[in-house]
Amino acid sequence: MYRVGRYRRKVVRRNLKNSFPEKSDAERLRIERKFFRYLSDYMLEDLKLLHMSEEDLYRRMTYKNTEQYLELTEKYGGIIVMIPHYANYEWLIGMGAVMKPEDVPAQVYKPLRDKYLDELFKKIRSRFGGYNIPKHSTAREIIKLKRAGKKMVVGLITDQWPSGDEKHWTVFLGQETAFLNGAERIAKMMSFPVFYCELTKSRRGYCEAEFKLMTETPKETAEGEITEMFANRLEQTIQREPAYWLWSHKRWKATRAEEEGEAKK
Repeated sequence: MYRVGRYRRKVVRRNLKNSFPEKSDAERLRIERKFFRYLSDYMLEDLKLLHMSEEDLYRRMTYKNTEQYLELTEKYGGIIVMIPHYANYEWLIGMGAVMKPEDVPAQVYKPLRDKYLDELFKKIRSRFGGYNIPKHSTAREIIKLKRAGKKMVVGLITDQWPSGDEKHWTVFLGQETAFLNGAERIAKMMSFPVFYCELTKSRRGYCEAEFKLMTETPKETAEGEITEMFANRLEQTIQREPAYWLWSHKRWKATRAEEEGEAKK
């Protein structure tokens, strides 16, 4: 993938250079090579979920601060978990293991254009009791679960390039960056506390997820404040170990000025 297929090497190299201009070429090259080793592992680990047993998943994925996670899910009827594309993030589908059997571990996803791949990923993400919610139906599905008397944990990947007008702009890794604000909007609509999912790749094939409370009262926060907190925490995570973020994403597709210029046309 790295030496022969050269998968998105230019994208990765550009993202690293713009994010870490203070690092030498040699330092960025070390991160780049480590990233591609991680990416290869990630793809295999994702496919492994098709056949991985619950025992194996729970042996390899450790969850921390679950007491507060469960307490606030019970108290408010649900929580929001903001998740980055970092480390073994797909293995979070096992988070239902620390919840009550009647509660719902839900994950919001963007349907893929390829129907076969879309069905494959839905199958993977529902293997351990996960409830898949298409991005365009998020509010409707969450309200439906609430009316059915279900308590829920709603996980949302929050660091990809946002399409449409629903975005929050901030400075992230030294660059003007747009973030999805859907998690913040859902949290305020439902009055659900918001957690940041701190992921740590402890060793090859093993990961830790720590749920860190950002706010118990989302309606009391200013517009964009929750998304800003997520961006700040994610930057700290990346600075700690840069290689395990998904640098192959075309994360910076446009500047704020370009976006605003397009909107005026």
